[in-house]
Amino acid sequence: MNDPTLTMNAARLHKFGDPMILERVARPVPRATDVLISVKACGVVPNLRNVLAHWQGWFPELPLPKLPAIFGLDVAGVVVEIGDRVQNFAPGDRVYSNPGLTCGSCPSCRADDSINCRNFTFRGYFGFGPQSQRQFDAYPHGGMCEFVASPQRNLVALPANLSFEAAARFGYLGTAFAALRKAEAGPGRTVLINGITGTLGLGACLIALAMGANKILGTARNAVLLRRVKALAPERIDVLELGGEATGEWARSRTRDLGVDAVIDCLGPGASGALLMQAIYALRRGGRAVNIGGVGEKVTMDVHWMMDEQISFIGSNWFTPAEGQALADMAEAGVLGLSVLEHRRFPLSQVNDALEGLPVRNGGFTNLVITPD
Repeated sequence: MNDPTLTMNAARLHKFGDPMILERVARPVPRATDVLISVKACGVVPNLRNVLAHWQGWFPELPLPKLPAIFGLDVAGVVVEIGDRVQNFAPGDRVYSNPGLTCGSCPSCRADDSINCRNFTFRGYFGFGPQSQRQFDAYPHGGMCEFVASPQRNLVALPANLSFEAAARFGYLGTAFAALRKAEAGPGRTVLINGITGTLGLGACLIALAMGANKILGTARNAVLLRRVKALAPERIDVLELGGEATGEWARSRTRDLGVDAVIDCLGPGASGALLMQAIYALRRGGRAVNIGGVGEKVTMDVHWMMDEQISFIGSNWFTPAEGQALADMAEAGVLGLSVLEHRRFPLSQVNDALEGLPVRNGGFTNLVITPD
């Protein structure tokens, strides 16, 4: 175990609420259909502190891995080894590894709808089903270490013009992209992003611009960050500071009283459910609302109005590897601009400092990453 070619550094959590501990552990060994990735950047999820401190009480139905565990959701790096059944990837390839793990045998998986696997599990984060631990056991290495194994089907090929740090943001960017696709955003459409200055919201804004949405309306509480978002494309973006005018009335005043085509709600678990419903009232007849922020408060919905207006409400919480590849392709083509992200890099030895730095962020513009090298 002391052979450095067989071990690696990893930040492991031994007790919820305690700091992570840097340790030497065995390097993962890729299966026949896996690749081994040398981690170059691992995104520090803004919600990770809540997961490590409060998740078991807040959402006991969403299982965490058994401890000690290596956390870390979004991994970008370089392939260093491949299994003997891997095709289309080779050592030296730059990749992002989608952390979504599935059982592979349930009706959803067999129907090529694996994102709806009953036991869908985020490697290095949390799961959605009673058998998620089996996925954690198969792939126990989150990204806060030097090497991870990944199924080849989870890989996204990264272009040369996309940095590892930006790719380590793909979890949030991909979630926003999947929501915008479900909302049918694009040319001729108006999109309202509730919580536009946060990590999810800013990503949704950048992608909506890339997808050709004609008008993007955004809400948030921080006036300074709202001005920064509007400055990204002043002719296409309009913003509202929450706390004054009702979101629905404001949005209608910006759309000749028609309402918006789509709402992407990016408000986090601690946000008011009333704010989510206010945004839904901004929808035009036949509009779509997609929730990706995960408001934890129970929401009272005006279902009769929603029925009369043919409003769709959609829950969406991740994205497929194919959608991740589409994002990478958009970045390669230059239509998706990620240069506004401000990368803050922490070595693996300072992972606890990175977690402490989560509250001190410049909204969604700050991108915290762990860089093991």
